[in-house]
Amino acid sequence: MPELLRHHGFKFFFYSREGMPLEPPHVHIAKAGCEAKLWLTPHVHVAKRRGIDDRTLRMLVSVTEAHRDEFEQRWNIHFA
Repeated sequence: MPELLRHHGFKFFFYSREGMPLEPPHVHIAKAGCEAKLWLTPHVHVAKRRGIDDRTLRMLVSVTEAHRDEFEQRWNIHFA
């Protein structure tokens, strides 16, 4: 489970074994029982969330957008 970033206590990561067929690039975000999954393509958008309020989710989307290219590059290297 490669960790990509920590921001305000949230851990941004992806799982090494995402199943077959492999899903499109995305990140998981977790903190204290709260979690979200954000797709990276074609643009950053929410796949699911649990226990995260709207304001925090907007912040997480913004952080993901700022790091999108880096996250996608790490995804592609990992799953190459």
